[in-house]
Amino acid sequence: MPTSSPVPVNPASLPAPSGYSHGTLAGNTLYLGGQTALDQDMRIVPGGIVEQFRQAFSNVLTTLAEVGGEPGDLVSITIYLTDIPDYQAHGREIGAVWRELAGPVYPAMAGIGTTGLWQPEALIEILGVAVVPDERLRVPQA
Repeated sequence: MPTSSPVPVNPASLPAPSGYSHGTLAGNTLYLGGQTALDQDMRIVPGGIVEQFRQAFSNVLTTLAEVGGEPGDLVSITIYLTDIPDYQAHGREIGAVWRELAGPVYPAMAGIGTTGLWQPEALIEILGVAVVPDERLRVPQA
């Protein structure tokens, strides 16, 4: 059943947030907070843009799954990048990671270049919006 007021969504498997939520559920719409490539130890994964994409997108999908969502429920994704040419150069690899994690689902997307992200070593940050069908929706206890 959809929520009547916004509910924070913070999966235990992600780093504990401080001053933000990994997601906010309003009705059956999940607003996914920006995810960088932080691992459980609060470190950006090494290895470049493909590895950082994998971790950041996995973090987004973990938050989505917390409320019963699936990749097909994503309606919008925004990707912030510190190096657009690097992302473009690895587009095939990133596409393969996307298909591995989400299948052939492609919501509305935007890629935006930026001079920096919250963690200086972060190359990417992904945020999004998903609409989860009522029959799968799980509302976390606030």
